[in-house]
Amino acid sequence: MHIPDGYLGPQTYGTLYGVMLPIWYWASRKVKETLKSKQAPLLALASAFSFVIMMFNVPAPGGSTGHAVGGALIAIVLGPWQALMAITVALVIQSLLFGDGGVTAIGANCFNMAFVMPFTAYLFYWMIRGNADASSKRSLIAGFIAGYVSLNIAAILTAVEFGIQPFIARGADGAPLYCPYPLSVTVPVMAFEHLLVFGWIEGAVTSLVLSYISRTEPDLIAVGIKLKRLWVGLAFLIILTPLGLIAQGTAWGEWSAEELKKILGFIPEGIGRLEGIWIAMFGGYNMQGWEGQLMSAAGYILSAFIGVAVIAGAAFIFGRLLSACPVRKSSHQEQVSSLSLRAKLSNVVKEGE
Repeated sequence: MHIPDGYLGPQTYGTLYGVMLPIWYWASRKVKETLKSKQAPLLALASAFSFVIMMFNVPAPGGSTGHAVGGALIAIVLGPWQALMAITVALVIQSLLFGDGGVTAIGANCFNMAFVMPFTAYLFYWMIRGNADASSKRSLIAGFIAGYVSLNIAAILTAVEFGIQPFIARGADGAPLYCPYPLSVTVPVMAFEHLLVFGWIEGAVTSLVLSYISRTEPDLIAVGIKLKRLWVGLAFLIILTPLGLIAQGTAWGEWSAEELKKILGFIPEGIGRLEGIWIAMFGGYNMQGWEGQLMSAAGYILSAFIGVAVIAGAAFIFGRLLSACPVRKSSHQEQVSSLSLRAKLSNVVKEGE
């Protein structure tokens, strides 16, 4: 679901940047209100987890690949606003450092995976869980459904963004300028893959990790929590990331210009023009010149460690900065605080008399 550069025209990616800017601003305010300074490492861990879990590519029918996002899990554990910011950090670093997702499409990718997915998951989880205990079977089932449904909704939105391109952007010769496939192709293909394969993976990851957390870290969001075991678990996942290289093929809608030319016989003008707009330092999660299966696996692991270090560091600094900033109260809140203070002073005076 990482939309590359050139697959969306400016009408679409510009609009989604415009949608995300106020959402990011409001999210920063919400996180500032709820995040305590000692919880910044938890935000860093969540962002790093999302990055790592997206490196585990899984094959799908037809030769395509895909992955989980971790958006449902993070939303359930931290809340949707914190999840939005954690996944945004992961997606931005993925794009800039590893070339996974286009820089022009950051707004679109964040809208689908960092905004819609966590909020949808959070809604479904609490609707299904209700007042059940966090470690109950009902809670775990709710987590699975939340992951499954939210990933599929995000995938359908991605398919719609792809599919409208041939209708809104064509050249003088009638050829599509950006994504060449219409809605009649993009929606069924994306829906099929995610309903059949990737949604189940997202649901399973969400339910299994929730089960682990409920047994080992029941007070996960408490201030001063020790996250050592969870970081160790993440390090273990990093070592296993080369399993993501086993899946052959390219995720649907993420082909390079050359791959698309082999499929279509031509390269849409927008894709050819925008594909090289940003050159990532570790493109394809590998080191330059590291060839062969063994070296590719080593490069994949090293990329994972680099990505986790950068993403966790960025999320941690961001969390600490937000938690350190004073929350500006609204005029109503200030009025309530003032009245409360006056009441307390009045009680002190009366006790003194």
